[in-house]
Amino acid sequence: MSGTIDLYDNAYGHYSAEVYRQVRAETYGEDLGQTGWTTTEESSEIPRTLQLVRDSYVLEVGCGSGRYALQVAGSVGCRIVGLDVNTTGIQNANALALQRKISGRAQFEITDASKALRFSDATFDGAFSNDVLCHIPGRLGLFRELFRVLKPGARFLFSDALIIGGVVTNREMATRSSIGYYLFSPPGENDRLLQLAGFRVLEVTDTTESAARISGRWRDARQKHRGTLASMEGQPTFEGLQAFLSNVHTLTSERRLLRLLYVAEKPG
Repeated sequence: MSGTIDLYDNAYGHYSAEVYRQVRAETYGEDLGQTGWTTTEESSEIPRTLQLVRDSYVLEVGCGSGRYALQVAGSVGCRIVGLDVNTTGIQNANALALQRKISGRAQFEITDASKALRFSDATFDGAFSNDVLCHIPGRLGLFRELFRVLKPGARFLFSDALIIGGVVTNREMATRSSIGYYLFSPPGENDRLLQLAGFRVLEVTDTTESAARISGRWRDARQKHRGTLASMEGQPTFEGLQAFLSNVHTLTSERRLLRLLYVAEKPG
């Protein structure tokens, strides 16, 4: 299977469609505009883990539609900047911020995070990225940029669902990569790169079971709404996305691909 299956433009382009809202709610239990493997429970813990308060300024790398960033800004009262390379996602995010009347505290920018970030040194009180770094080339360079723009003592949280845990065939690898550019890495590589960038690794949590559960629910929710989704996406795209989600479910259920959650800190 070639890398031509469109997940993100469909997800963001049809963000407000009722069927997509239903699929998100059935998959995650709560609609936060998600397109990854982060559970609602994990999402709720991110502000606490990053130690965010009302005067915090936080950065999200790979914000997508911006819905979760807006949730953080609204619940904590902090300021947030979301970055994403997907134009449709950023347009949705800024429209949602205006609609919720918090555009003064939540801003979203089209940014290629594989390049130098525009922010000054020691700007942010925290940073996070949910299941996105696997799409960004030059991980060590990104870690160094995040280290630079974080204040001393600030934390960085991210998840990586492409840690090699066992034998994966070339066909399985191709299907897992069918929605775009991907980086697969061995256990310990993220830890090594974080330390090279200057971070202190505080915690690594195995959340592979969450990825298996979410991918299965997502596939099944889409299958339930097959007719509507296939007419919106086109039959080949619908079937390709179903194959992708089944592949994620199989590889994570069998722990041949792992999802790990990292919390690191810039020493103060």
